[in-house]
Amino acid sequence: MTCFGLIGFPIIQSSSVAYFTAKFQAEGLYDFHYDLFPLLDVSGLSALIADNSSLCGLNVTIPHKVKIIPMLHKLDAVSASVGAVNTIAIIRKRDSVILEGYNTDVIGFEQSFLPLLKPGDKRALVLGTGGASKAVAYVLNNNNIPFTYVSRDPKSHDHLSYKDISGDVLAAHPIIINTTPLGKYPHTSEFPELPYELLTSAHILYDLNYTPEITRFMQLGAARGAMVKSGLQMLHLQADASWDIWKRNMLPIHE
Repeated sequence: MTCFGLIGFPIIQSSSVAYFTAKFQAEGLYDFHYDLFPLLDVSGLSALIADNSSLCGLNVTIPHKVKIIPMLHKLDAVSASVGAVNTIAIIRKRDSVILEGYNTDVIGFEQSFLPLLKPGDKRALVLGTGGASKAVAYVLNNNNIPFTYVSRDPKSHDHLSYKDISGDVLAAHPIIINTTPLGKYPHTSEFPELPYELLTSAHILYDLNYTPEITRFMQLGAARGAMVKSGLQMLHLQADASWDIWKRNMLPIHE
């Protein structure tokens, strides 16, 4: 059996297993398997790989996308620039194991986000400053979209706190991207503390969360006429990109 999986914590409600299982079956790879590996601390990565000799690749989610980097042997140019990793290729040689890091969140976010934009949508608020926000920032920078980080505890003078979000700030930032886990299963009643009553139909609310597919953040935005989108398409696009990376590292299996 050839195995892949997802590490993070918590990951009880991930759609990745169902998505990859369907993908493997569609490609006739019936001995391929995708599993969840709840990992409270990245220090457990070495033991996980040592104990699962059939493990050939991993996806990485909250809260390990940044902390995992020192444990890897190599980063591709995008993940090095982003400063976060969500895909690991595990290359097993006779006397060693090489771990290569990639960031396919960039692909997933860019391809699912850019089609939403209208002329004039050129300034964004990025809610959260964790690993997921780094891929978002990379895409915004590459597409010349100015943005400002928003966090509960701003660590920089140019970051905003949630209490700083006024009507003027929202009017100047038609794009709002939630990269925090607020609203993610099982805490589905949570949402970023914004003055939603000040939103309009000119706003776009993109939530990287996808469980539930319609989060409270999205519901509150839609109630004010804003365009809303979940991270489900991003999940599928980044998963496809991860699979392409893993296949490249397993050419003998696919030839």
